[in-house]
Amino acid sequence: MDKRIREILQQITALEGELKSALDEKESELLYHFNGKRVKFTGSIRAAHRKLKLNVFRWIVVDRPQNFLTGPLIYGLIFPIVFLDMYVSLYQLICFPIYKIEKVRRGDYISFDRQHLQYLNFFERFHCVYCSYANGLLAYVSEIAARTEQYFCPIKHAQKLLGSHARYARFLAYGDAADYHAKLEEYRIALQNEKSV
Repeated sequence: MDKRIREILQQITALEGELKSALDEKESELLYHFNGKRVKFTGSIRAAHRKLKLNVFRWIVVDRPQNFLTGPLIYGLIFPIVFLDMYVSLYQLICFPIYKIEKVRRGDYISFDRQHLQYLNFFERFHCVYCSYANGLLAYVSEIAARTEQYFCPIKHAQKLLGSHARYARFLAYGDAADYHAKLEEYRIALQNEKSV
C-alpha cells in the first residue's frame, strides 16, 4: 500500500477515535449510566421523559396513515431477516474456525436498549426493537462478509463505490497484480491474528 494512502488511513482512524470520544462526552451529559447492560436515567430525567410520551390513541391519530399502510411490507421482512441471521451465523460458526478467522460477536452489532426509553409508547418501542434488530443484523452480516472478502479476495473494485465496509480502504488496488498471492497470504495472516476487543 502506498505510503500516502497509509498516512491518510491513519489520520482517518485517529479522527474516528476523536469523534467517538466527543460522542461519548455528549452522551454523558444526558445523565444516564449503565446497570449491567441496561441503561438507567436519573429520576428527574425519567419523570420528564414520561411526560413527553404520547398515548397510543393520540399517536395513531397524529401519525401519518401511510405508515399503517406500509406496515405489512416493513414487518413482512422479518422472515427473510431471521433466515439471513440464522444462515450467516451458521456460516461463520462452521467456516470461520476452518479459516482461523475470529468470529464476529452479534452483541457488538445488535443492541436492544431503545425500548427502555420512557418517552416512547408501545408502538414506538416495538418499532425501535424491530429497527435495532434489522439494522444491527445488517451491520453484523456486513462484518462477516468483510472478513470473508478479506480472506478470499481483498481487491478493490475498478468502479468507485458509494459505500463500503471499513476493511475495504486497506484492500489491494484494482489491477495490482505484482506478488498478488504473497499479498493475499499477508491479508489472511493479518485477519487470523486479529482478536476481538
